[in-house]
Parts: sequence; C-alpha cells; structure tokens
Amino acid sequence: MDKVVVEADGGSRGNPGPAGYGAVVWDAGREHVLAERKEFLGVATNNVAEYRGLIAGLEAAAELGAREVSVRMDSKLVVEQMSGRWKVKHEAMIPLADRARRLVAGFDRVSFRWIPRKENSHADQLANEAMDDAAIVGEVRNALNQPVSAVAESAPAQADSATSFVSAQTSTADSATLARLGSATPAAPSQADSPAIATPAPGWTGAVGRPTRLLLLRHGQTELSVERRYSGRGNPPLTELGRNQAANAAKMLAGKGNIAAIVCSPLGRARETAEAAGQALGLPVRVLDGLIETDFGAWEGLTFTEAAEHDPELHARWLGDPSIAPPNGESFDQVRERIEGVRRDLVALHPGANVLVVSHVTPIKMLLQLALGVGPSLLYRLHLDLASLSIAEFYPDGGSSVRLANDTSYL
Repeated sequence: MDKVVVEADGGSRGNPGPAGYGAVVWDAGREHVLAERKEFLGVATNNVAEYRGLIAGLEAAAELGAREVSVRMDSKLVVEQMSGRWKVKHEAMIPLADRARRLVAGFDRVSFRWIPRKENSHADQLANEAMDDAAIVGEVRNALNQPVSAVAESAPAQADSATSFVSAQTSTADSATLARLGSATPAAPSQADSPAIATPAPGWTGAVGRPTRLLLLRHGQTELSVERRYSGRGNPPLTELGRNQAANAAKMLAGKGNIAAIVCSPLGRARETAEAAGQALGLPVRVLDGLIETDFGAWEGLTFTEAAEHDPELHARWLGDPSIAPPNGESFDQVRERIEGVRRDLVALHPGANVLVVSHVTPIKMLLQLALGVGPSLLYRLHLDLASLSIAEFYPDGGSSVRLANDTSYL
C-alpha cells in the first residue's frame, strides 16, 4: 500500500469538555476504507482532540505500510501548524505536534490540506461516536465507585506514592454496560487526588500528565507450561510451583502498595494468580473477558513441533503474519483489537492510577507493543517468564512508555 488518504477530526462538547477523535484511512482513490480509529479522551479541548485524531490516522497509515500520505482535515490550526506556516504556541500542543512530526518523518511524503467540515463527515462521525462513549464511561465509573474526573491536557495527579512504586520496581453502571467491560465487583477508590498538574514523562517521550500505569503480571506455572504446549482457552490449574509464584508476586506487590484496582483474565490460572494478589492487597478482583489468552483452536494442547507437523504450511505462515489464525482459532490481529479496547477502558476508568492486570503472555505482549508503538515483531522476539511483571504507562495526551519488562527478581 504505497499511497493513502488520511482524514481526521476531533471534538469537545464544552471546550474543554468530553472529547474524542476519529480518523479514517482511505485508499489513494478514496474509494475503500482501509482503517478506522476512534477514542474517547475524557475532558480535553477541541485542539487536543484534533491532534490526537491526526496522530491516530498517521499511526494507522504506518501500520498499513503506506509510504505517501495525503492528510485532509477541517482543522485550520492543525493543517497550518503541521505545514509549518503557523507556530505552535500553546504549551499543551507542543508534545502533540512533535509526536505528529515524528510520525510524518517516517513516510516518504506527507501533504496537508484543509477541507470543509462537510467533506470530513466520516471522521467527524467517528469522533462523535467516541464522545458518545462518555456516558458509558461515567456509568461504569459510578458503578465501580471510581472517581469521575479525567483530563487530557493535565491529568489529576495521584499522591507521589504512585510514582514511588515504579521507582522501586525499576531499581530492583448498568448490567449491560458492565458486561461490556467484564463482570465487576466494586473496586476500592484510589488515593485522593492532589491539585491537577501537567507532569512531564521521564526520558525523551515529551508526554504530559499523570499516566495510567498498568502492572502486567503473567499467571503462574501450569502443567501445560511445564510441557511447553500451546495453552489458550484451556483451563489448567496452577501447579504447586505456580501457586508459590503467585504468592511471591502477591507479597512483592503488597510491599509496594499504591495499587488502585486489580483486573484479570477469566481463565482459572489467571484468576488464581490475581486472587492471591487481591488477598495480599485487600482489593477485589474484577474479571475482564478481553484479557483472555489467544484461542489457539486446533493447536490447543500441542507442542510447537506437533503443531508444525500437523499444519506445516499454515504454522509457518502464522509465525510471521499476525493476520493468520490457527485452524478454528484467533489471529494475533484479532487479539490486538480486543486488547486495545481493554487498554482504552482501563485508561478511561482509572486515570492516573496504578492498575494490576493479570493475564497471559500474548495479551501482555500486546499491551507492551501498544505502549512501545512497534510492529508485530515484538510478539515473536520478546520473552516473558511465568509470573513475571512488566509495566506499561499510558498518558492522557496519548503518549506511552514501558518502564519494566519481564521482572522475576521476587520469585
């Protein structure tokens, strides 16, 4: 896919107010939709939402392998700033504009054109659908007794103890709505918010605000993991070693504290690992169906060699193409789509908080992939041990980072 058209839009009902963006990628002739992106942002301005829409559209074009991009937007400000004719003066816009420019630099050619709003109706519709999600987020927060505030230009800063968790680690609604996000037990409210500030991210990311920090814990050992067999939707229990691994992880997490909520996969091995942490932390565990492991279909319970012998051509293609699924199973692209939905929900429901996510190797790799903004090669190159801990951060301005990967020092 050499040439594509990106159309993006963003809106805020109140400016600032509940905000969202939409982006669509068309083929060069603008005849077929190749990708769509939309997201509810919490409270933000129109300009923030418009930039976030542009960033999402450029990211989608990059994922499609496009080399030339024609960007069309009805935001005069974004088009003129990205074309270099206007300066970016607002402090909150600088990191967003810089992020968009870094994405632009990855293509051979990118052009920007202003269009009337009526010509940007597809992206505008997606942005409005995203803003409509504000009601769902509010209902779920109320049902879970979570704080309702969420900001995009400056996130509510939790007590500095939230940051201390990472410092220590790196040195060593209604029933239908709840069903969409997983079965819920009311979670304990997070620590009291201090006055909102814009806190820059560490390193070179330029992200602004207090991130939602996802502590990604893989479940403990099972018999299938001992035998190195594909273990997806099957439900083997933890071994004795696996239970000890869960207990050690729980002890470590309780010692660090400052965790606002625990969510986990519906499968027993993840739930057992999460419940050990819940008991140690004094927190309920909420099941999110989206965190379930990949469905390996006909390869469930087989070793790598057995699966390769059973379906040699398909297995070889599957290893290098995330769009390929095992027989009667699920592709990695499908896993990524549901994991992206989980990530959006967790960031919206727990702004600025530490959230323990207990899941499986593929969903955890997907969350790390999203935080790093890299391609599918990470799935095949990153090793994650049983009961290991990784940390991914997602900022209110759209930035993200990885603070830790595959820590097993507590086992």
